Amino acid sequence: MSSGEAVLGGGSTKTGPPRAKSGTPVRAFLRLVMIEHSVFALPFAYIAALTAMFRDDRGVHWGELLLVTVAMVGLRTFAMAANRIIDREIDARNPRTANRELVTGAVSVRSAWTGALVALAVFLGAAALLNPLCLALAPVAIVPMVVYPYGKRFTNFPHAILGIAQAMGPVGAWLAVTGSWDWHAVVLGLAVGVWIGGFDLIFGSQDVAADRAHGVKSVPARFGIPAALYGARVCHVITTGLLVWYGVATHAGVLFWVGMAIVAGAFVYEHSIVKPHDLSRLNRAFFTVNGIIGITLFVFALADLIVRGLGW
Repeated sequence: MSSGEAVLGGGSTKTGPPRAKSGTPVRAFLRLVMIEHSVFALPFAYIAALTAMFRDDRGVHWGELLLVTVAMVGLRTFAMAANRIIDREIDARNPRTANRELVTGAVSVRSAWTGALVALAVFLGAAALLNPLCLALAPVAIVPMVVYPYGKRFTNFPHAILGIAQAMGPVGAWLAVTGSWDWHAVVLGLAVGVWIGGFDLIFGSQDVAADRAHGVKSVPARFGIPAALYGARVCHVITTGLLVWYGVATHAGVLFWVGMAIVAGAFVYEHSIVKPHDLSRLNRAFFTVNGIIGITLFVFALADLIVRGLGW
């Protein structure tokens, strides 16, 4: 099943004959986890971390920001590898995903587990270097990442599990900087979780036939594509409301609100190009528009913090 794959790291829509083994094992593993798509996981974590730094002493703590980056990439790589390993038999039965590395043999299960465990060690190491609370709470971030791929086997709402997993990013980034809880981070984390859960409903709509044929559970497979797309719209309205709440609560300036206006417009555009009877532009909605949403809000939030006095 496709659901969540691009959130964790992206998924190819190509079909066709299996790909031959090529390159080094490391390169094959990096293709497996789509390492370049780590950029999708980082913008909201950076927003949280930099806002926390601004509220602390108005200075960027570069060492902490680097460790947040390492932790995010490590956890996302582990999650993506685990997802691919756990779902390899499902992927083999879906024409859209049958050319993935674990299905074709370009990456062995043993190699995938080795890479996953290395990535997990990197995440835990970065968490330990940040502060004791980050290390103590690391399992809270890891568990939903592992539960998620199993979710499609026992619930019609695996998208919610994915949303919970992804909501951890901004909360963890805030904890990394402050070493304490703050409800502002929770609001931002909820916004990210609902956003990702919503566009996962869109992405999962393309695999309805395969999912139903093989008993893979999801909202689109159970309730149909129109219901899934409606649910995604509701999620993104809620996301917008939560981001507005976050902006008001953190006393965001004009530039943040300019970014929010662009994000709101992107949501409208995303839902205008994907129809229940026409999923031909789904990839544009999923990869392009959602990439723009994260990066745009980060750029404008950063610019707003700088204008308000964030020092380098």
